[in-house]
Amino acid sequence: MKVLNFGSLNIDLVYRVRDFVRPGETIAAQSFSRFAGGKGLNQSIALARAGAKVLHAGAVGKDGGFLLELLRENGVDHSLVAAVEDTPTGHAAIQVADSGENSIVLYTGANHRITGALIERALSATEPGDILLLQNEISSMNDIMRRAAERGLRIFFNPAPMTKAVAEYPLELVDTLIVNETEWEALSACRSDLRCHILKTLGAKGAVYDDDTFVPARRIEKVVDTTAAGDTFIGFFIADLLAGKDVESAMKTAASASAWCIQRAGAAPSIPRRSDLGI
Repeated sequence: MKVLNFGSLNIDLVYRVRDFVRPGETIAAQSFSRFAGGKGLNQSIALARAGAKVLHAGAVGKDGGFLLELLRENGVDHSLVAAVEDTPTGHAAIQVADSGENSIVLYTGANHRITGALIERALSATEPGDILLLQNEISSMNDIMRRAAERGLRIFFNPAPMTKAVAEYPLELVDTLIVNETEWEALSACRSDLRCHILKTLGAKGAVYDDDTFVPARRIEKVVDTTAAGDTFIGFFIADLLAGKDVESAMKTAASASAWCIQRAGAAPSIPRRSDLGI
C-alpha cells in the first residue's frame, strides 16, 4: 500500500528586519532567504524519510522547479504535480523582526488551481485501501474527498490551516482526522456528527487517539524550532501504520521523530530519517 499526498507546495520568502514595515514606509531587510515550504511538501518528505511509498499530487508554477527537485531527492514521486503556466507557485512573504515575532502574507497561487483532470489523474494511480492524505492548503477539497471515497481510499485529513470552509467538507468520508487542540475546538463546535478516528496532537503534552490511547511527548533539553513538528508526526505516524504497526506504536515513533525535529532549525531540513531515530 502507498500514500497519495494531495497537498500544497510553497516557496517561503523570509526577510529579516529590525521592525515590521509600517504603512507608507520603506525599509531595508537585514537578510533574505528562500526556503521550500507548504504543509503538503513537509508531510511528503516526512513520509518518505520514514520509509513510506509516497506520491505527491498538487500544482506549481514555472518558479517551482526546486520544490520538485527536493521531493525527488527525498524519494517522493512527483509525477502527479501539475505545472501551471499562468500562475506562480504558492508562496509566503515572511517578515521576521529582531523581537522574534513574524508577519506573514500568504499567496495561494498554483495550490488553488487544482482541476478535475488532475484529480482524476492522481486518483487513477491509487488502489482501494491506499491512504489519501490531505491538508487544507489546496482547492477542490470536496471533489477530491468524494472521488477518493468512491475509489475506496482511506482519507487522512489534517485541517490546517483551520477555516470556516472545513465545516462544509464531506467529513463523513474521512477515516482519520488529525488535529491540534485549537483545530479540534473549532471543528467540534460546528460538527457534532463526526464518526471518524480522531488523532489530537497536544504539543509538549503529547498526543491522544480516540480519547483512549495517549502517548506523552519526548522530553528534550532545548526546543530550537517547532515549525515542522506536526508535519513530522503525521508522516511517521502514517508510515508506521502502513508498515503494519499498531496505533500506539506508530504514535510512539511519531513522538520520537517530532522530538528530533524540534531540536533543529528549519522545516524540511529538520525532518529526520528513520535511521536518525535508531529504529
